[in-house]
Amino acid sequence: MQFKHLDKFVPPMIKKQLQQLIFKVVHIKPNELKATLLSFCFVFLLMTAYFILRPLRDAMSSDWSDPELSWLWTSTFFFSFIAVTLHGAIISRVKLKYVVPGVYIFFSLSFVLFYLFAAVIPDPDFLNKCFYVWLSVFSLFHVSVFWSFISNLFSTEQAPRLFSFIASGASIGAIIGPTIPILFASDLGVMNLLLIAAGILLLPVPIINYLESLKTTELGNKNLDTQRSNKKLERDLLSGFMTLIKDPYLVSIGIFILLYVAMNTFVYFELRKFLIDFDRDTRTQIWASIDLAVNLLAITTAIFATSRITKRFGMPMTLAIIPLLMIVGWMAVAVSPILMVLIGLQIIRRAGNYAITKPGREMLFTMVSNEARYKAKPVIDIVIYRGGDMLTAWFYTLLTASFGLGLNFIALIAACLAGLWAFTGVYLGRKYNNQNDVVI
Repeated sequence: MQFKHLDKFVPPMIKKQLQQLIFKVVHIKPNELKATLLSFCFVFLLMTAYFILRPLRDAMSSDWSDPELSWLWTSTFFFSFIAVTLHGAIISRVKLKYVVPGVYIFFSLSFVLFYLFAAVIPDPDFLNKCFYVWLSVFSLFHVSVFWSFISNLFSTEQAPRLFSFIASGASIGAIIGPTIPILFASDLGVMNLLLIAAGILLLPVPIINYLESLKTTELGNKNLDTQRSNKKLERDLLSGFMTLIKDPYLVSIGIFILLYVAMNTFVYFELRKFLIDFDRDTRTQIWASIDLAVNLLAITTAIFATSRITKRFGMPMTLAIIPLLMIVGWMAVAVSPILMVLIGLQIIRRAGNYAITKPGREMLFTMVSNEARYKAKPVIDIVIYRGGDMLTAWFYTLLTASFGLGLNFIALIAACLAGLWAFTGVYLGRKYNNQNDVVI
């Protein structure tokens, strides 16, 4: 891409320097720029739509008791299981070029239906609970489908250079999205946010089709599917689960996700305890400050550091670096169990996941077949993730409520889990490198 649209406004020397700066900073080659920026916009729009609705969902949770909320989490797991199973059945029978845009059109229409139901259903509490569960399913599903599509677009050589920059679009969307309800909810009305998010979800549809055309033209990945030995997808409803179980590589990714979820649960539950003594406005400000710090750090890291880490240290270190930092962080919490240390750990964990761990683990799926990418991957990203939420929450409750362990001991146990997480990351990184060598 030669930036021809800048010819009339920018002197040739400045244009050349600008072009070289972009390619040097983010390691994007000229023929990859258009596809990379469109992928960036794609995930930016998805996360903007989600984060418009997320505050609406989280505000509802305060209306319910702990048992009610626990049942909603359980319902989310089972509905996630059903959604992934149906997705696997549909994707086996419908051409892939229709499935990905179809997912976002379907969810867009579902939010329009929630808007319409709100005007006719007499029991708002029941509708609110349905929306809470549905948005929780959507929160993982839309991202999983996006990365399945993207991992089939770029080659194994391109992914380490480009995925971190693409992922930064998610962080920017996570900043822009919440500002819409903050600034306009009182004027537009809360329920109208559903229509705004539904409209934004439709914007990636033409982008998807254009990206497919760029795969075989500017990206030069016409033979990518042939290299990955793809065959017709199985029509069995549970074939995604069976593909996962039979493949040690995919099982290892599932374990990696479970250990990540454990870190998330432990930090979240402990932070929640520390914030009990604050009033709701102060808690909101603290959580908002954490979100802001996380996304700013994630964007900076993703654009300027992640691809360099991957290129210099390889995939094993890319996948293990955040788990290793978590070991150090949990040891610091064990020595000094105070709020600020825990907040720092939360910021590092979430920012590191968005900027480094998430792009790294998505690169793992550039090595697999379409059967694994489009059917087993949602099982890992959604079913295992939500199942991990439940399992680790109950494990944490067992440690605290049954055994009476305090934060010091919880931190030591979490550090051990982080060690297993790092080991799994190194194993996956080596497997990725070995398979990549075979493909090359």
